[in-house]
Amino acid sequence: MKEVKCVCGHVNPIGTILCEACGRALTEEAKQESLHDMRYEGSARRSQTYNKRYIDKIWNFFSSVKVGVWLIVITLIASALGTILPQVMYIPQNIPPADYYAEQYGIFGKIYYLLGFHDLYSSWWYLLMIASIGISLVICSLDRVIPLYRALKNQRVSRHESFLMRQRLFNRIASTEQTIQDFDIVKKRLKEKRYKISEENGNILAEKGRFSRWGPYVNHIGLIIFLIGGMLRFVPGMYVDEVLWLREGEIKTIPGTHKEYVLENKKFTMELYDKEKDKEVYGAALDRIGSVVKSFQSDVVLYKRDPESTIGDNENLIKEKEAKIRVNEPLKFDNYAIYQVDYKLDEFKTMTFNFLEKATDEIKGEVTIDLFDPQQEYDLENGYKLELLGYYPDFSGFAKSGEPLTDSAVPNNPAFLFNMISPEHPDGEKSFAAIRQTVEPLGETDYKMAFKDISTRNATALTVRKDLTLWILAIGGAIFMIGVIQGSYWNHRRIWLQNVNGNILIAGHTNKNWHSLRNEIMYIVKDTSIPVTIDQQEEKKNVKESGKTDDGSSKD
Repeated sequence: MKEVKCVCGHVNPIGTILCEACGRALTEEAKQESLHDMRYEGSARRSQTYNKRYIDKIWNFFSSVKVGVWLIVITLIASALGTILPQVMYIPQNIPPADYYAEQYGIFGKIYYLLGFHDLYSSWWYLLMIASIGISLVICSLDRVIPLYRALKNQRVSRHESFLMRQRLFNRIASTEQTIQDFDIVKKRLKEKRYKISEENGNILAEKGRFSRWGPYVNHIGLIIFLIGGMLRFVPGMYVDEVLWLREGEIKTIPGTHKEYVLENKKFTMELYDKEKDKEVYGAALDRIGSVVKSFQSDVVLYKRDPESTIGDNENLIKEKEAKIRVNEPLKFDNYAIYQVDYKLDEFKTMTFNFLEKATDEIKGEVTIDLFDPQQEYDLENGYKLELLGYYPDFSGFAKSGEPLTDSAVPNNPAFLFNMISPEHPDGEKSFAAIRQTVEPLGETDYKMAFKDISTRNATALTVRKDLTLWILAIGGAIFMIGVIQGSYWNHRRIWLQNVNGNILIAGHTNKNWHSLRNEIMYIVKDTSIPVTIDQQEEKKNVKESGKTDDGSSKD
């Protein structure tokens, strides 16, 4: 395929509709048009030129605005579908997700899981959709901005008469001595309107606001950077948003820190509004509501694990700092921030059960279970032993299959399935026990587990956050807004004034706000012999409408 050489001598890329230099129409379709399509200055776009190789087909696919819009629509629909059922992080953690969705929601839940909607924002196909939107933005921009830049850069002051005649704003008048002298008045007024004036052989090209043409492409750059920032959140170490429940006296590894940092909860305190001291300000509210929390805080110690120590070794820790974490007063370290978000008073810590012989109510043994570290077996001596078959920290009932369910790993309503081994029953008997509740799932038994006591302690909920993508998102958002302002509040305006073959030609073009440009031209040529431009599109429309009678029939 060869380049296209115009009559004026300028060599144009394949696919060019209007000569980049003089503006002559290079295709039969363009020659037949009453007005030129100036969206991309008639320049050649790769997607409309090449369609042979696979890379051309891929380029053409992603360069389509319709494809980009559909990618966005499909992604939005997928995001909405992801809210129908709870995401995987909100379901009970002791049940495989595949089983949970199938049991709770039937065939719909099974399909939901198989399609990856249960963990939507981390699924490979959702990330692929986001990446496809980014690719579409890049290719759409390159396909249009490069030829547009080349066409605007190569444009000359003197344009062919056919180019000016096919501009929406156009007029002509026979040249006289007066009209040529009026060029100086027009130039002066154009400068007042802050036009950049170029002259060639007595012809004038006045231009301003060209930078506004790049507004949409600046938008695209901002969106691409924003999407890159969003996708980087899935890269390990770039983004952390985890919840850490920490009980008084407890030491835990801080999630998301690659097991490098450890946090100890020394004490949790909560302060209520005093009805006497705060009566003057909050008296009415306190009388109506009752107890209201004024503040709560966690006194913590931050440790760093010795690189040579093993995971889980809390003896060889390096103390970093002590801190008091309150709402909006986080503990900050090494790009991390730990916020106080919630608390739980009197959280269950241990539960004590009695191993009873039902016939005599004789206690054969007592067992205390640490709700955060339950053991598999408990030896009660004298031939009595307990095996823990199941632990359900937040018991919420039984599934259709009879399996006990738990809503979370937090011991809000702990329940246990025991195998009770005794001299009379060496293989054991099954007993399901919870707070003040004992169930015999396999029928009548000789022994049972009876609830005796429970101990509690306070717990604090902390959010661990780290976000190394914020500055990328901020830059992307700022660039996007610059593009919005650039494309919305300015427009690219051009006015051509030429003396051709004894005629004065005046034409104008803008990418938007035609009425304003026409008013500007009226001011520039006011009280001169140069004519005001005619809106050829409006004139053609009026002529078409005048050819119809009021009842819609033709006058002819």
